[in-house]
Amino acid sequence: QVQVEESGGGLVQAGNSLRLSCRIFGRTFSQTGIGWFRQAAGKEREFVAAVAWSGGSQLYADSVKGRFTVSRDNTIGTAYLNMNDLKPEDTAVYYCAGNDRPYTQGAPEKYVYWGRGTEVTVSS
Repeated sequence: QVQVEESGGGLVQAGNSLRLSCRIFGRTFSQTGIGWFRQAAGKEREFVAAVAWSGGSQLYADSVKGRFTVSRDNTIGTAYLNMNDLKPEDTAVYYCAGNDRPYTQGAPEKYVYWGRGTEVTVSS
């Protein structure tokens, strides 16, 4: 059974940074496509960023381009979402998701494995 675990959420002031981490158990991490999504209260889940198997290709939502960076370290089986210059509108539960596709995917239906999420709150 594949398990996805996110960590690193918390409460920060606007303008500050956070780094989220994602680990996936039960399948070969280096052959797992990784996506980050978020869901704010009362809103639908939205795509944030994705990274390909090799880590050499990334995809970002327009709302986070230039502020967020997605990466992965296949040697330790961990993916990251570095979030800089956080804004109150970034407040949401952030989810890590995985699939067996080698390239970046932005659609949530392309992901099979989902974590329970980690909460990020940005105060103004």
